[in-house]
Amino acid sequence: MAIVAIGALLAGCAGQGGTQARALDSTQLGSTGSPGPADPVALIGNWRLAEVAEEPDGILRLAPDQIQLFGRCGMLVGSWRADAGGLFVVGMFGASGAEGRTGCEKAGRSTPEWLRLIRSYRLEGETRVLLDGEGALVARLLPGAKPTAGPNLAASEVEPPEVTDEVRRRFAPAAAVRATLTPADGDRLVGRWVPAPGPETAYVEFGADGEWRGSDGCNGQAGRWIAGPGGALLATTGFSTLIGCDHAPVGAWLSSSWRAGLDGETLVLLDARGEEAGRLRRAG
Repeated sequence: MAIVAIGALLAGCAGQGGTQARALDSTQLGSTGSPGPADPVALIGNWRLAEVAEEPDGILRLAPDQIQLFGRCGMLVGSWRADAGGLFVVGMFGASGAEGRTGCEKAGRSTPEWLRLIRSYRLEGETRVLLDGEGALVARLLPGAKPTAGPNLAASEVEPPEVTDEVRRRFAPAAAVRATLTPADGDRLVGRWVPAPGPETAYVEFGADGEWRGSDGCNGQAGRWIAGPGGALLATTGFSTLIGCDHAPVGAWLSSSWRAGLDGETLVLLDARGEEAGRLRRAG
C-alpha cells in the first residue's frame, strides 16, 4: 500500500491552518455533548459521512487499530481513541492517492480541520454522531458504506472490521484513578513535561489546540490528545523515527494511557487497569 507517512519530525506541521480547537475537559461540552452511556466498540465499522461539507461523499472506516478516510484526497490513514465516557480523538499521519489532486498537496501532513474539531461521540440508533467541544454536530456516521479497495489496497483492508472478544476487552471502561492520586484535567496538562526520573531530552508537550509533540530522547513523536472527567486522557500517536538510544518511551506511555492523575506535582499516566504507564514532571 503506497502510504506517504509523516513522522514526528514534521510535528510542527500538525498545527497548521484552521481555527484552534480546545483540548480541555469534556465537562465543557454541555448537555448536547454529554452522550451518557457510550460504547466505543459501536464506533467500529464502515461509515458513510453525512453533513460534512469538506467530504460530501466521504467514507470513514474505523478499525480497532486505525482510521481510514476515503474522500476527495484519496485515502488518509491515522489513529483514533474513544472511551466509554464518550470522548473521541483522531489524528491522521499518512495518505495514499492524493498525488495530483487539487488542494491535496498537504494531505497526510496534518489532520483535516473537521476531524480536529471532534471531541466526543453519541450513539443514535444505527447512526453515530460526532460532536465538537461545544456539543455541536461535526458529522454523522451512517451505516452501509462500501469503500473501494483500488490497486494499492487489499480487499481485506476495506471490509467491515471484525469485533472480537479481544477488541471488546480493549475498549472496556478503564479503571478509575486510584485514591492516592488527584485526577488531572485538561488545564493542568497543558505545557511541557519530562520523565520523572529520566533524561530531559525526552519530553511531551501538550498544546491547548489538542496537539501534542515530544521525543523519547532521540526520536521525534507527535499526535493529538483530549482530557475528560475523572482524569480521562486519550492520545493518538503517528509514525516515529527509529534511532536507537537509551530513551524514555513517552509516545508508548501516551498511547497506552486511559487516565492521568497527579501525585503532588508529578503527572502519573495510567493504563486501562489503573497501572502506571509512566511518570512525568514539569519541565524547567
